[in-house]
Amino acid sequence: MRQIFAMGGGGFSMEPGNLLLDKYILELAKKEKPKVCFLPTASGDSDKYIVRFYSTYINLTCQPSHLSLFLPPTADLKSFILDQDIIYVGGGNTKSLIALWREWGLDKILQAAWENGVILAGLSAGSICWFEQGITDSIPGQLTVLQCLGLLKGSNCPHYDGEPERRPAYHRLLSQGLINPGYAADDGVGFHFVGSKLEKIVSSRPFAKAYQLAKLDGTVTETVLEPIYLGKDK
Repeated sequence: MRQIFAMGGGGFSMEPGNLLLDKYILELAKKEKPKVCFLPTASGDSDKYIVRFYSTYINLTCQPSHLSLFLPPTADLKSFILDQDIIYVGGGNTKSLIALWREWGLDKILQAAWENGVILAGLSAGSICWFEQGITDSIPGQLTVLQCLGLLKGSNCPHYDGEPERRPAYHRLLSQGLINPGYAADDGVGFHFVGSKLEKIVSSRPFAKAYQLAKLDGTVTETVLEPIYLGKDK
């Protein structure tokens, strides 16, 4: 089964005291101790980011590891990736992430992993990378459209409530025909895709929202999609 879990923000790196999304990801594997590999590529393989991953996931019921393209653990990256149950992609510079993945052939490897049942997950850069297009701040001072891996149709925008310039940018780019219709997520919201179908939307924050954006007769429409809150009742 092909699964992708794309988060607008949240998880261990943004909400260290709230691991609802991280635990949801682990549950998707349906294994007692799933193998979880962290890809910190978008952060330039930041040592601090890697340490934060291990300091969190070593206390969860899983087998954590990471893949650095600056210090790869093996020459056989395909076997390494296909041996995992979950790939968790961190945030950072999506443009650099895509470029490095393509140079190393990791884009094709990750697609093969997805087709073989490895769960692909991530936040921010690790969310938009799976779609055809994403709205990125990879270039300082501006939000631009980035062509991504295309495992999921349409476009994606993270941090919809956390960064106020993102909503008007998404509307403008869609109105100008520069980006395809797609989905936006507040911080703390995750889209769970099974195959190409949006199966479920969940949230680690009680009032966070998801959105579907389209263009109808030249007008941009934004439809609120209510997530399932993973915590206690409001």
